[in-house]
Formats: sequence, C-alpha cells, structure tokens
Amino acid sequence: MSNAPAPKFTTTHWLIIIIASIGFLFDTYELLMTPLVAAPAIAELLKLPLNNPIVTTWVGNLLWIAALCGGVFGLLGGWLVDKFGRKTIMAASIFLYSFSPFCAAYATSLPMFVFFRSTTFIGVCVEFVAAITWLAEVFQDKKQKEKWLGITQAFASLGGVLVTMVSVWISKYGAELPQMGLPLGLGSNDPGSWRYLLMTGILPAIPIAILLPFVPESQVWKDKKAAGALKRPSFGALFAPELRRVTLVTAALSACAYGIAFGALQVTVARVTPGLPELREQSKALAPLRKAGEELNKQLNAMPAEDPGRKELVAKIKENFVQQKPINDEVKKMADTVQFHQEMGGLIGRVVLALLLIWGISRVALLKIFQIPALVIMPATYFYFFHEGGNAFLWAYAVCGLLTVAQFSYFGEYLPKVFPMHLRGTGGSFATNVGGRMLGTSMAFVTTNLVAPMLAGSGPMLPMHVAKAAGIVATAIAVLSFVIGFLLPEPKSEE
Repeated sequence: MSNAPAPKFTTTHWLIIIIASIGFLFDTYELLMTPLVAAPAIAELLKLPLNNPIVTTWVGNLLWIAALCGGVFGLLGGWLVDKFGRKTIMAASIFLYSFSPFCAAYATSLPMFVFFRSTTFIGVCVEFVAAITWLAEVFQDKKQKEKWLGITQAFASLGGVLVTMVSVWISKYGAELPQMGLPLGLGSNDPGSWRYLLMTGILPAIPIAILLPFVPESQVWKDKKAAGALKRPSFGALFAPELRRVTLVTAALSACAYGIAFGALQVTVARVTPGLPELREQSKALAPLRKAGEELNKQLNAMPAEDPGRKELVAKIKENFVQQKPINDEVKKMADTVQFHQEMGGLIGRVVLALLLIWGISRVALLKIFQIPALVIMPATYFYFFHEGGNAFLWAYAVCGLLTVAQFSYFGEYLPKVFPMHLRGTGGSFATNVGGRMLGTSMAFVTTNLVAPMLAGSGPMLPMHVAKAAGIVATAIAVLSFVIGFLLPEPKSEE
C-alpha cells in the first residue's frame, strides 16, 4: 500500500469540484420543477380548470413519459460517455437540460411542453452518470476521490430547496417581471408564473459554459483511447460472467432506492399530508367542495367545445375553486413543511454518507448502515407516526428521506469502482436508469393505482389509504433491498 502524500490541490481541482457541484445541484432543481409547473402548465395549454380530472391524468402521464424517456435515453447516454468521453457528454447533457426548460417556457401546445420536459429528464439522467464517472477518474488519489464524490453529490439536495425558494419568489413578484415574448395566461395580461420558473432552468448553462474550457477530460480515459487500449463499450459486456452479478445487483438495489423514493416519499407530500390529524377539519370542509367540483368538471368534459353552456359552467367551476382556495392554502402550507423536512433529511443523508466515506468503512457495511434503520423507520412512519401527526411524523419522515437519499449518493460513489473503465458509463447508466428511473419510479403507480385503491375497496380513496399503501410498499422494498444487499460485491482495492 502506498503512503505517498495526496496530490496538492490546484485551481483546476477546484474548478472540477465547482462544475460537478453545479451539475448535481441543478439535476434536482430541473427535476423538481415538474411537480411545481406541471398542473398549471397543462391546465393553461388545454384551456381547462386546474382541478379538472383531465389535467390530473395528464400530470401523471407527463411523469411517466418523462421518466421512461430519461431511462431509455439515459442508458444510451451511458454508452456515449464510454464512447466519446466523460467531460464531453457531461457538458452536452448539462446544456440539454438547461435549454430544454427554457424552450418549454414558450410552449403553446401540450405535445411541445411534454417533449421539452422529457428532454430535460434525458439530460439529467445522462449528466449524473457522466459526472460521477468523470469525477472518479480526474481525482487519482483514492481518499480525495471518495471525499469529493460524496461532498459534490450533497449539493443535489440543495436543488430542491433552491427551486422551492425561486418558485415562491416568482409567485410573489412574477407580475413585475418583463414578458420577454412569453405567451400570456388565459384571461390574463401576464404570462403564467410557471413559464418564468421554467426559464430559470437555463441558469446552469452560464457558469458551465464559462468554466468548461479550463478543466480537463479524464486523462486515464484519454491515454487508453489514444493508445488503442480502450475496449469498445457494449451492453452485452455488462452480462459477461465476471460482471453479471454486479450489473444485476446494482440495478436491483438502485430500483429499490428509487422505489422507496417514488412509491412512498414522493406521494406523501400531495396524497398523504391532507390526512394528518392537524388537517382533519380542513379535509372535512374540503370533501363536499371537491365532490361538487368533480361533478362540474365531468359535465364540462362531456360538453362539445362549441356549446355556449360551457362559459356558465366554467364560471361555476371557478367559483368552486375560490371556495376551496383558503382551505387548500392551509393544506399546501403543511405540505410545504412536510416537503422541507424531506429535503433537509436528504441533505443530511448525503452529508453523513460523505463523512462515512472519508472515515473509510467497507462499501457493503456502509450500505447496511442505511438499510437496517429503514426496516424500522419506514413502517413506523406510515403505520404509526402518520396517525400521531405533528413533529413526530415530520421528523420520522425526515429520517426516511435521510436513509433513502443517502443511498443515491452511495451508488454514485460505488458504481465507478466496480465496472472497468470502458464500461463505467454504460454500467453506471444501466443501474441508475434501467434499475432506478425505469423500474423504481414505477412504484408511484403501484402505490396510488394498485395498492391504495385495493385498501379503499368500493369507497373513496382517502389519504389514510395512500399512507397505508406507501407504508406497505416502502417496507416491502426495504426488506427486499436488505436481502439483496448481501449479494453486493466489495469493490477491488485501488491501492
């Protein structure tokens, strides 16, 4: 084992860290725009009230289409990382996810909006794999590599906090912003606030364009390619006997981490929060108003587009919406608090992982540190603390976020170590995109469309049913993840 001192940090090292941190931060920023802009954008583009069932259906369709596109093209992006270089593909993916939301801000039709949200997801899915592969190779010292892979990924959790803050600011001051050629909102002299929020997606392109010329491509990758010693990347090579186990196990564990995030944590904010004890009175008051609104929207959807009665019906729907708004505002305030605890839990999880990486725990043991508590906290949060409400639920939910999000950073550090250089992008992309983004994200559908309706039976589906369904899905996945974790191989020593 070499005792040579770590290479001295240079300006180039700091530029690399800044670029990677910006990339990871805006990964989350761009993705978490979707729940903030989807419903108002779709309602405006389809010229329907915000609470119309067609709008709700299309929000779900958008999430599914974007995740599928991100998974498929993200897998291809991993191959491109190995074929054309880490820095090159990382830069291309950052520019893709920067300009896509900016273009979506000018969307005048639903297909155009869906297309650019999908290309945003593609850019994010490719960037994550490209960035961790690049970081793993530009830092030659093992300790430095582990330290900065953990620290830079921690910035991903700040993306959710930042996009929420920007959204709040735009909602407050959007009317004072210049129109910049944006289409106007329905019955308004100003563009919708969702368009301004989408425009902020271009922000990462500015510093990246300035800094990229001053940082290098992975030198070890360049040297091998120049010497003709770099093998061709291929998806089939991932299933060669020596790699088959690590390929399948990392994909399965990535699917589990994303499955808990989407099958439980993500549905909690919107679908579980209204059922908390402190919102019982609001839920009771909203029930008849929402039922009336649903009936009015059904009548509207059944009317021909040219029917003159639509105008009167839309007026009644707006009146119903006005009646719901003060109560919905109270529910949203609580939902924002719940979301904040998840984001803070996730941030702490990434920081804790970075500290443990620096400490030097074996990789298999490190994963168990997050898997074992999840076996307890997941069922406790949804089967017990949900009914208690208050700070007990909020802190339990924050711990769920900590344990889940830490595993995202874990695989960001682990994956580049277990695949050979010519397959690092391809292998990491297969685990993250096929396992995580294509299979794991489908757990949101399982929770809300299969398990929760089954629990509700013939009656209406209530937040308590969604909470119980989230608990069942999260607990089942946590057990599965714990078992599969024993199959994870320890990376070979780099010393």
